[in-house]
Amino acid sequence: MSHWPEPLARAYAACEALARSHYENFPVASRLLPAAMRPHVAAVYAFARIADDIADEGSAPAAERKAQLDAWQQRLHAAVAAEESGCAPLAHENVICVALAHSIRSLDLPIALCDDLLSAFGQDTMTTRYDSWAEVFDYCRRSANPVGRLVLRIAGYRDEALDRSSDALCTALQLTNFWQDFSHDWLIGRLYVPRDVTAACRAREMDLNGPYLNDAWMAAMRQCVDQTRAQFEAGRAVCDGVRGRLRYELRITWLGGMRILDQVERTGAALLGERPTIRKSDLPLLLWRTARWSSQT
Repeated sequence: MSHWPEPLARAYAACEALARSHYENFPVASRLLPAAMRPHVAAVYAFARIADDIADEGSAPAAERKAQLDAWQQRLHAAVAAEESGCAPLAHENVICVALAHSIRSLDLPIALCDDLLSAFGQDTMTTRYDSWAEVFDYCRRSANPVGRLVLRIAGYRDEALDRSSDALCTALQLTNFWQDFSHDWLIGRLYVPRDVTAACRAREMDLNGPYLNDAWMAAMRQCVDQTRAQFEAGRAVCDGVRGRLRYELRITWLGGMRILDQVERTGAALLGERPTIRKSDLPLLLWRTARWSSQT
């Protein structure tokens, strides 16, 4: 970042600080990534993190949160317009938008992918149930898949096959997060298990008020886990299709996601009261499996 003007360098530094300060299941702009990629990935993450926090601010009315997301989108578009015109950032502009606008301009990133993220976060302020897998996948298409495509563009990849595999991996990670956060989401009134799954399994929402999942809900969650595993398998190709250090970043992300999904399955009926996570003690195993990736089937 030493070649950037000081205000821009500070903007990227703020994005990286935000990325480091938040716990995530999977690495964000980690040391595994090439140094040149890290500031740009951190800018994407910081922009999405703030939008997600706005959407999840439960104390504010939904309409107010949606208006804040619209304003956040307008800030980014204004910063991109200023970047394209060669104007210096205004003092009141958010530094995260300044950094991401520079990444969008300098790396030719599609701003439409950022708009997709915001549309998904906006949906979170209004939608609490999904009728089918098609609806859930459409949400993932906008809430998770854009991040993977942006990372590929930052790395210099523009390949449809890689995009499709990245989409599957990002969808798998998003679904895993849904099942991992099942209890928390239920407490705030959200349920991502599709209604056609719960109907087929005769799983009733009224039965989620006890300490454990009953047999019907266990059957529904098994379907959810199976669907998620299928997405992980479809997302495996992107981990082999990229080169260099990004390959290892994606492999450990894939393995970490599968590790949490395994823990979701093992948690079973206790999922209403427990949140499966990756622990520090899991790291040696994940690194070992990353090193032995080529021998996996």
